[in-house]
Amino acid sequence: MAEEIEDLQAILRDDPYNYQARRTLSIALLDAGFNEEAKKNLLYLIRSFPDNAELLYNLGIAYEKLKQFDKAENAYIRAIEISPETDFFYNLGLTFIEEEKYEEAVPVFKKVLEVEPDDSNSYFNLGLCYFKIKEFDSALENFQKTVELNDRDLYAHFYIGNIFREEGLLDLAVEQFNKVLALSPDYSWAYFNLGSIAYEMGDTESAVFYLKSTLQYNPLDLEAYKILNKIYLKQGRFMEASDLIKMAMEAIPQNGDLYYNYAQIFKAQGDVEKWQKALSETIKNHKTLTYPFEGVKTELKEANAILKERQKDLPPEPEPETAPEQIPEPQEELPPEVPVQSENPEAIE
Repeated sequence: MAEEIEDLQAILRDDPYNYQARRTLSIALLDAGFNEEAKKNLLYLIRSFPDNAELLYNLGIAYEKLKQFDKAENAYIRAIEISPETDFFYNLGLTFIEEEKYEEAVPVFKKVLEVEPDDSNSYFNLGLCYFKIKEFDSALENFQKTVELNDRDLYAHFYIGNIFREEGLLDLAVEQFNKVLALSPDYSWAYFNLGSIAYEMGDTESAVFYLKSTLQYNPLDLEAYKILNKIYLKQGRFMEASDLIKMAMEAIPQNGDLYYNYAQIFKAQGDVEKWQKALSETIKNHKTLTYPFEGVKTELKEANAILKERQKDLPPEPEPETAPEQIPEPQEELPPEVPVQSENPEAIE
């Protein structure tokens, strides 16, 4: 690939107007990940060929890779206006998803499916759009069509599981999440969902297993730490809870939710001083706090009140004994100080 790019660049140095070489170079640059350079070459070509749909399509790809989705959208729309190719519609739909324009993406993917009715990716993307706008029946229909065409699409199984969970069909949800793990044994979100479902159903043993597995594959999963901490506290496993939250704090430092969970460990143990300190740290890190802030403040006031009351019950500290007044002894008069003479007179200036 690098050799091909160098050869094409050499051709263009000799003949800058060799449009075919520049077009081939643009595609090679895109494939090699040199997106900014590809964009510049495509814009150069489009100035000469403004109605070339393929050039506009590739420009859209360059913008998409550069995360400039608004410009990608415009490039794809211009390409579709010139030549309504299926690939152009598909990439426009993906761009709408990146821009969270889910309702606009729906008719675009439907347009693709009119031409390619067995395209499992378009069914998945259509299902994703419906899921995002909470039209779960339509989402489920499209995800199920996805797995009919491609049963190894783990993301479709994952979203089907989420829909079943949303509808309270927990057994069916568990079945889908297990399918996800059969396809991808290190998919942490599937473990998390199985763990949280087990917790809701009161199966704490399974919940602990799945939540620990979640953290094995994703040590940044904050919700897994929080649920696992709840379980440990209910079971009185304070040492394990403390070790868990310390580990979490190393992975996710300065997090208000973790400090609050840390505070609950000390509260359960009756260690008011450490409870109060952890709550104070929670307040300091309120920007990352999802628990009700006013509730935390109320809890901190409660801890402060207990400490203040305890301070009242302490016996007063004994006053230090006063030392007897010291009478200075009379000092002897010293003779006047005699200057010291150097043994070497030459050293005296």
